[in-house]
Amino acid sequence: MDEFALIRRLTERRTRTGAALPPLVVGIGDDAAVADWPSGSQIVMSCDTMVQEVHFKRVTMKDSDVGYKAMASNISDIAAMGAIPRYALLSLSAPKNVPVSRLDNLYEGLYECAEQFGVTVAGGDTTSTPGEIVLAVTIIGEIEQGRALVRSSARPGDAVFVTGYPGCSAAGLHYLLGRQQAADSIGELAQPYRFLVQAHQRPQPQVKAARMLLQSGFAGALNDVSDGVASEAAEIAEASGVGVLLEEGRLPVHPDLAEYARLASREPLDWILGGGEDYQLLGTVRPEGVNELAALFSRHGIPLAIVGEVSERFTGVRLLRHSGAIEPVDKRGYNHFDN
Repeated sequence: MDEFALIRRLTERRTRTGAALPPLVVGIGDDAAVADWPSGSQIVMSCDTMVQEVHFKRVTMKDSDVGYKAMASNISDIAAMGAIPRYALLSLSAPKNVPVSRLDNLYEGLYECAEQFGVTVAGGDTTSTPGEIVLAVTIIGEIEQGRALVRSSARPGDAVFVTGYPGCSAAGLHYLLGRQQAADSIGELAQPYRFLVQAHQRPQPQVKAARMLLQSGFAGALNDVSDGVASEAAEIAEASGVGVLLEEGRLPVHPDLAEYARLASREPLDWILGGGEDYQLLGTVRPEGVNELAALFSRHGIPLAIVGEVSERFTGVRLLRHSGAIEPVDKRGYNHFDN
């Protein structure tokens, strides 16, 4: 199958416009996509890449999961700004001998996630590679003028929050790598493995939660948990010129994470602080808005935990242990150039 036949196969009937979006003026098939943009707003742009054997292996994700997660990680970057994801461009590099069925499944996952979050796939590029599959997504979002939530907006006295249950994705990856079986059979897994594997393969970007934060008026800084809670907190601390004190006793631990950690003789805290790819949100909220925000999230069924505070007494990230000791936290997330 030549390049143009492959493009037609992967994109036919797929130039769909997300809910509440004007149709594309020019869609897939020209040199660039064109869309009208609502007045009074700003565009938000990000891109991310997934490389086989670096970001995924055949034992950790099915091809459809790879596509889904590639889109989800980009949508999460848009959510971390408080914005609404709108359009995506896809770039695929694949070996010449890759089965077309693999690419079909990969794109099926991409489109599934895009449609779930109202994102229009507006175009992209395909090419061959002598190595492994590489999938890159560029995403464009929209936000109200001057309202973007950024890492540099934390203030001393802010409460630090996290949504959901960080660490589950990293625990799921740990299980899959230890299992070393084809990812196709994971649907038969029992708990706690099924929940953790699902968290790794099909993370849910927190667009709704981010929009609620923006509209509440109480949000300070915001980040998505792609490289672990410690790394995201460190980025906020550095950008804002403050310190972040996390409390061990307030970090949320999902019961399945706790059970798997027991079975694996590991500490859940290691995955929570140093894991990643949960695509939950970590940020700060003005102290006067904590109770109102907690009640709002509770009404919408979105887990929200207050896990610390912003301080001007130190810089970086520190952890208040159960014992009362305060320790510096290693802020390192995943480094692609360590491998």
